[in-house]
Amino acid sequence: MTTTYTAADLRTAVAAAVRAPSMHNTQPWRFRLRDGAIELLVDPARRLPVGDPTGWAARIGCGAALFNLRLALAVAGRPGTVRLRPYPAEPLVVARVVPGPPRPATATEQALFAAVPRRHSNRAPFWPVPVSPRQRWKLVEAARAQDARLELLVGAAPVGALAEIAHSANRVLASAPGYAAEVLSWTRHADADDGVPVGSGGPATEPQDLLPGRPFGVKTRAPGRDFEPEPVVAVLGSPRDTAADQIAAGEALQRVLLTATDAGLAVSMLSQPIEVPGAREQLRLALGGRVGVPQMVLRVGYGQPGWPTPRRRPDEVVDER
Repeated sequence: MTTTYTAADLRTAVAAAVRAPSMHNTQPWRFRLRDGAIELLVDPARRLPVGDPTGWAARIGCGAALFNLRLALAVAGRPGTVRLRPYPAEPLVVARVVPGPPRPATATEQALFAAVPRRHSNRAPFWPVPVSPRQRWKLVEAARAQDARLELLVGAAPVGALAEIAHSANRVLASAPGYAAEVLSWTRHADADDGVPVGSGGPATEPQDLLPGRPFGVKTRAPGRDFEPEPVVAVLGSPRDTAADQIAAGEALQRVLLTATDAGLAVSMLSQPIEVPGAREQLRLALGGRVGVPQMVLRVGYGQPGWPTPRRRPDEVVDER
């Protein structure tokens, strides 16, 4: 059995890892080979000082990148064993992946890997097509496979309660000094390899919208193109809320997103209720502790296919040693 990863393995893994989602598409990760292992690090230069002062969002994004990285290695027949936050003295190191026993990829791994380049956030209104019970079950099972919980909220009352919490959190964020400028700094009106293009930002928010949106979009919507009145909303949670739990929640989030993509579903993420501590606690209590600690809110449905947001090239995020 080969006991080390090579530069070729690193390239294969990073090409998939960079397709992971991150808050404002900041892409807060770097990668390196170290003693035959692949290591993933948080990039402190890409932290959001206003929107993410604790580093929660950066760790969630890195966890999603870690899931893609592991998936790519498994499909290449080089699956890895992961240790989260392996060096107490190096807190920027999110994970260390060492080679495990070679084996063929499973059918599930192959299907999820095929979804990696197709996955993207869909911030536009969804079609009035119900998400079937089987598709909902798949999403719940995807979270459970990563030791996380996914609670689906269906119907006007539970979704309305969450919407109230989300709007309250959005108002808190909007009033924070520097928040609007930070969002604007990651809004792209021209070609770029990071940030959110205005064309991917969805339509500009309007007062009647049930759920709040980020002010990335600039286009006004056509008459009759309001967002769905009763969306399927899901809350992803973890048992605890340490840094390692947040990284693991990012892995679970990416598995849910890729499962949704493979099933033909559209998803957008709503993290405002998680970013504001008071709103997060209110959401936890509203769910009766069924998801543990909330880590992300998802809106799920069917919609017009879009395009993934841009990414930096793999060689731009690899540290040579």
